[in-house]
Amino acid sequence: MLHTASIWLLVAAFFGAGLFNAIGTPATRSSFVRWGYPPCWCRVTGGLEMANAALLAFTVTRGAGLILGAVIVAAAALTVLRHREFSHLAPLGLFAALLVAAGMTS
Repeated sequence: MLHTASIWLLVAAFFGAGLFNAIGTPATRSSFVRWGYPPCWCRVTGGLEMANAALLAFTVTRGAGLILGAVIVAAAALTVLRHREFSHLAPLGLFAALLVAAGMTS
């Protein structure tokens, strides 16, 4: 039960974050620029996050989704740590905890 819930929470979280990033509001774009990425990088990140949600949704591709999700979360954590924007760590911690919970029973 926890496994199924963590998978679908991950799917929703990655899709929601991906949609938010892909929309690329001015504030989102300026954050990516402040972190040293091109302004359009929010759309690349959003696309990866939504693709990851799709990978997680299907049993056959779930392993790849867990790996890609871990890479996305690690890259985001390194970025916010490097720029000392610690307020972003709480949501990233939730993503990491869900990835661990989902991966433990895969």
